[in-house]
Amino acid sequence: MASARELLHAQGVERTTIAEIAEAAEVPAGNVYYYFRTKDELVEAAIGAHVAGIEAMLASLDRHRSPQARLKALVRALVEQRDLVARQGCPHGSLCQELDKRDDELRARASALMALPIEWAERQFLEMGRRDARDLAVALIASYQGASLLTNTFRDRELLRREGRRLEQWIDSLA
Repeated sequence: MASARELLHAQGVERTTIAEIAEAAEVPAGNVYYYFRTKDELVEAAIGAHVAGIEAMLASLDRHRSPQARLKALVRALVEQRDLVARQGCPHGSLCQELDKRDDELRARASALMALPIEWAERQFLEMGRRDARDLAVALIASYQGASLLTNTFRDRELLRREGRRLEQWIDSLA
């Protein structure tokens, strides 16, 4: 699954074959087909792995005492991926963008990659007493995704670091 996630991110869903995933995982292609009859089943499993990773990361942020600290920790966690983002874009944003061109269940499943952090951030903003929590949560994730796109476009990892600092200051201003 790790090889599938990496290749799907690096090459895109349409350009990646099961044979390439098997080669990267150092297993026979038949082994991959044993578990996943089609590439779509494999992509769906990769989406599930991404969702589990997002859920685990968001749960790990609960150790911070205040919603403001949790939101800033989220920003820092996202900014930590700046090298990967500069090379290949945001793994979740890239997958959502590619699958959005399809009109099937994979498109709908991929939307969870954006919905989970938005819903989590909304709860944090609500805990901060913000009645505009949903709008703020969408703005936070949209800002990160936009900064990720620009970081990748310009191959400028420092751009994401600067935008992360700006987002942390924005969060402080809302407290």
